[in-house]
Amino acid sequence: MIATKLKKNDNVEVIAGKEKGKRGRIIAVLAKKDRVLVESLNIVKKHMRPSAQSKEGGILEKEGALHISNVMLVCPKCDKATRLGGSKLEDGRKVRVCRSCGESIDK
Repeated sequence: MIATKLKKNDNVEVIAGKEKGKRGRIIAVLAKKDRVLVESLNIVKKHMRPSAQSKEGGILEKEGALHISNVMLVCPKCDKATRLGGSKLEDGRKVRVCRSCGESIDK
């Protein structure tokens, strides 16, 4: 398991695979599987049979999971895909820091 510094609602850029270069917002982090769901990226088709829950069957399109190592956080200040560092504030809180510009990413 990879220790992740990514969180829900972070903006990320895909750095590998068929969606390389595209950006999106993280919908969910699947920590046990080392994967993330990114809004409107890696769309897969799922064939559904009609059932009691969903009266209509058909082909649904939904986001597929991407491996955490294939996405990089986009810094809101410098607008670049960047690695993350960490630091502590004077009040003892830990914050994530952009390695490119040195600005804090957490509010």
